[in-house]
Amino acid sequence: MPYEVKSLNEECGVFGIWGHPDAASVTYFGLHSLQHRGQEGSGIVSNQKGQLKGHRGLGLLSEVFRAEKCLARLTGSGAIGHVRYATAGNGSIDNIQPFLFNFYDGQVALAHNGNLTNAKTLRRELEESGAIFHSTSDSEILMHLLRKSQGSTFLDQLKEALCQVRGGFAYLLMTSDGLYAALDPNGFRPLSIGQMKNGAYVIASETCALDVVGADFVQDVKPGEIVRINDQGLFVDQFTTTTQLAICSMEYIYFARPDSNIAGINVHTARKNMGRRLAQESPIAADMVVGVPNSSLSAASGFAEESGIPYEMGLVKNQYIARTFIQPTQELREQGVRMKLSAVRGVVCGKRVIMVDDSIVRGTTSRRIVQLLKEAGAKEVHVRISSPPLKYPCFYGIDIQTRKELIAASHSVEEIRQMIGADSLSFLSAEGLIAAIGLKADAPYSGLCMAYFNGDYPTPLYDYQEEYAASFPQTEGDKVNG
Repeated sequence: MPYEVKSLNEECGVFGIWGHPDAASVTYFGLHSLQHRGQEGSGIVSNQKGQLKGHRGLGLLSEVFRAEKCLARLTGSGAIGHVRYATAGNGSIDNIQPFLFNFYDGQVALAHNGNLTNAKTLRRELEESGAIFHSTSDSEILMHLLRKSQGSTFLDQLKEALCQVRGGFAYLLMTSDGLYAALDPNGFRPLSIGQMKNGAYVIASETCALDVVGADFVQDVKPGEIVRINDQGLFVDQFTTTTQLAICSMEYIYFARPDSNIAGINVHTARKNMGRRLAQESPIAADMVVGVPNSSLSAASGFAEESGIPYEMGLVKNQYIARTFIQPTQELREQGVRMKLSAVRGVVCGKRVIMVDDSIVRGTTSRRIVQLLKEAGAKEVHVRISSPPLKYPCFYGIDIQTRKELIAASHSVEEIRQMIGADSLSFLSAEGLIAAIGLKADAPYSGLCMAYFNGDYPTPLYDYQEEYAASFPQTEGDKVNG
């Protein structure tokens, strides 16, 4: 959901293409379909016969490339692009990607989705050895590691560098003669490969971007894999065989577009199943089911079908709200709810309403929406959340890195119910979420990362471990791996 008022944000989205005569324009359209993954800044780097050129800026894709000449000068048959929301590094232009590096022996462009958990340690070591950083983003670290490598080929150097970074990462890199993609050993972030009718290969954060540019799905990039695309075709390799699938469950719950598929699971179908399971686990007598636009509509539909209670459009989203009105402050977030959503008085007045939402972060948004519905005359508002309570921070690329941001970390369900003013409140169970998504991987939690709900992180937390453990009583802090 662009401009989300509850401030739950994914770091970014990446898109790359090789072998298309108008690569930059195709990349623009692909990035446009990934705009929900980041609205802070965007950029594109193109490859014209081995010469890399780029343009980047702050703002939405349409703002950065408002002038036609910005895109027109990015000629060539290869390109990579990026839309950004910062979880590491500030929001300056220096942190907007793709980064374009000019070395004596060639150029390299880099785009990154995720968050490195050992970035502070690596950066300090690199700076002590003489490295000079041009941004505060953790994404730049990979390039310094790559240039320090003694590998005989670019691929060997990249493999060595990838084996030194930890956390969640989906990388796209472009050189004069090829496109490279790599996914972390847990596959936290989605990354898919497609092919267009003219043979051009496409790599994108979500399959919806493949659909938009007319590419057929080929395969997902798997954990620990490195993909190389050049004029000779597509080649898949591994930089590590020590892998364990742990796809971010919030991709299915909230971040990804409903028309995307992740690991073969359609996001809309998974969300609808979440709603069905929620109706089974937490039934309530009511007159209607109302979904919070937009990411909760699928779950609300599933809840309504399973419960037999009619689904109604009791909330309307203003699709044209100016992005400048939604700022990362508590006061403006609260005002933003009223600007963003309206309750339909003629639908909810005098009715018992089940309000289905995908998550509760701080509780501010839920409280305001419940208030909107009651001010519109709803007799009762029963809140149903299609995920478990968010109690633990994320260190792999979601902008929730402290416990104090999460209302469920320090309050019971009953306390949250009172705080948001609902007549009842229930969350989907962790077991229900896993079953609803339906992954069948031979891995903990069927291949999902559930750390935000249970504190069981699939990797050591490295630079974040001490800070994380200090925020819990010792018995809870002991749950940190590593």
